[in-house]
Amino acid sequence: MFIVIVPGVARPGGGVGENAAMHIRTFEPRDADAVVALWGACALTRPWNDPRLDIARKLAVADDLFLVGEIGPGDGLGRAEGEIVASVMAGYDGHRGWVNYLAVDPARRHQGLGAAMLAEAERRLAARGCPKLNLQVRTSTAEAVAFYERLGFARDDVVGLGKRLVHDDPPGA
Repeated sequence: MFIVIVPGVARPGGGVGENAAMHIRTFEPRDADAVVALWGACALTRPWNDPRLDIARKLAVADDLFLVGEIGPGDGLGRAEGEIVASVMAGYDGHRGWVNYLAVDPARRHQGLGAAMLAEAERRLAARGCPKLNLQVRTSTAEAVAFYERLGFARDDVVGLGKRLVHDDPPGA
């Protein structure tokens, strides 16, 4: 487990809360509802990708690269200890590492949580011998592009292409 101390944050109604600890750990199946809700709050889900199927597929291949961040007590936002406020799903195919679903609760952004989640994913990938990390960002999310650039990512001279091999039914269908 990796622990990040987050400086005190503004409390609803004014004032600053105490420091909070975010614990980074490997995803567990009991986390699925909270993670899917987090992804929805961060606008990461799309109708053609069932997030629960994405989770099941990830768990079938390498669950120790699927991480969640739980907030500790004293976060100033009234959250219970152990509430999931961040996630990242990483993978390694022997050639490149990949990052998907890096998410931070919108109320907790700009506090270093996303950078901490990514750093732990990078640490685990490097331990496997991963030489380079890639990710894809939707062109409509300039804030996300700027975030990754601040962390040392650079635009590669490539075109991202995709081809569905399995078509998910829309969630709830």
